[in-house]
Amino acid sequence: MPFPPLLLAAALSAALLPATAPAKTFKWARAGDVTTWDIHGHNLGPNNTLQSAVYESLVEYNSQTFKPEAALATEWKLISPTQLRLTLRKGVKFSDGSDFTADDAKFSLERAKAKTSNYAVHTLGVDRVVKVDSHTLDIFSDLPNPVLVNQLTELRIMSKAWAEKNKSTEPKDIKTKDEPFAHRNALGTGPFVLKSWTPDQRAVLEANPHWWGKGKFPSNVTEIVHTPIKADATRTAALLSGEIDFVIDPSLQDLARVRQTPNLKVLEGAEFRTIFLGLDQFRDELPGSDVKGKNPLKDLRVRKALYQAIDIATIQRVVQRGLAQPTGTLIARMVNGWTPKADVRWPYDAKAAQKLLADAGYPNGFEVDFACSAGRYINDEQLCQAITAQWAKVGVKAKLRSLPFSTYFPMIQRNEASIFLLGWGVPTFDAFYSLQSLIRTPGAGGDGNFNLGRFSDPQVDALIERIRKETDTGTRNGLIEKVLIAEHEVVSHIPLYNQMVPWAMKQTVDMPHRADNRIDWRLLKVR
Repeated sequence: MPFPPLLLAAALSAALLPATAPAKTFKWARAGDVTTWDIHGHNLGPNNTLQSAVYESLVEYNSQTFKPEAALATEWKLISPTQLRLTLRKGVKFSDGSDFTADDAKFSLERAKAKTSNYAVHTLGVDRVVKVDSHTLDIFSDLPNPVLVNQLTELRIMSKAWAEKNKSTEPKDIKTKDEPFAHRNALGTGPFVLKSWTPDQRAVLEANPHWWGKGKFPSNVTEIVHTPIKADATRTAALLSGEIDFVIDPSLQDLARVRQTPNLKVLEGAEFRTIFLGLDQFRDELPGSDVKGKNPLKDLRVRKALYQAIDIATIQRVVQRGLAQPTGTLIARMVNGWTPKADVRWPYDAKAAQKLLADAGYPNGFEVDFACSAGRYINDEQLCQAITAQWAKVGVKAKLRSLPFSTYFPMIQRNEASIFLLGWGVPTFDAFYSLQSLIRTPGAGGDGNFNLGRFSDPQVDALIERIRKETDTGTRNGLIEKVLIAEHEVVSHIPLYNQMVPWAMKQTVDMPHRADNRIDWRLLKVR
């Protein structure tokens, strides 16, 4: 039976219209939640991963080469050794439809330099930011900075008007319980919009209809649902049942089961993160220790004893099930400045450790506080339990306390731990980021911002300052090696291993594995 003319016309019109792409929801989990949505409030991997779905930086890393590539800035060039000019992308809008301009970029970079910002390490050397015109920005450095462009990958951009309207011009201070508007709310230029967030329960993001990258990148996801699931077994069960699509931190003991499940797969690779122990070398007496009137961790012999009492080979084999790369230094192998000469461990030797303790005046050991994150790093609680047991064999009685990382990190940043576990990634892929944050004496401009044991050596500080302004690659890398060797000799920290990261997911999820253990939201596809 022929169509009536009007119905025929309607049918033809419908056939000519492009098919609407089906909605694709990406449901994923990790052990912990973001601690804040303020992009300058807390410099943590989980925060940076999820925030990057909403907020973009001027420069982004290529997911395979990790070379800087265009994002909100389309190009950049040095006008002089201390002046970097960036050309900003035109036609970009925030998710509320307002235009992105140089005013927003200038405001955001200056906000990252604020006293309450946890991202000052990424603004090191940024003396001032000058708006040239609506889409051109100049960054002036006090000294030549060979890694400035790399630093920009971690400095995401916020709407100036939105921040001013909502009294969020200053970053949240992660050390306090204050909650400015930007702590629970977000407005960026990225591929997604924060729809809702219930801390430690669920975050829902929806596709940003104003995103400039629509159609330029392969991602087809229209909704993201992030669910923090602390228990390893529960995360695995959620993946096996199909409740979620992806686990960024699967438990190692469940990987074989995941690999044997037909509709699931595992991606794995080396991360740029080094796991280590920090030691309080500042206080004159350690809280909770049975040693009164002095701090045993100030004694090199004690620090070296703690180091040599750790059987890293057993930890690699048993605790981490082979997914760990033992290290003698604070940077991973893909980070600029790493050398085999600097990557040498003090050998495991329980008898030598006991002698060192006896020589230091502790033949029977001592009691000490030991703080550990729960669910931040792969098998972190099991790792700390293993170290506690190994120390007990040489007489050191570590009083282990494990905390969820939402409370753990503010605690250690208040310097409330004697010995603590930390994993340090290097978003600039350059050793200076680690040396400045972990080894340099705490001070202004990001110096020692995660030197939570408050180690201090003026000669090492002087070397790090030379690295900061040295532009000759060979000379600079030689200085980096010198600092790493000096750090090894005085045991400023106890390096453990570089983390190997497995991701578990459905076969229908396509994404590149990244050395920074982050999802590239631009490239994520769900079939």
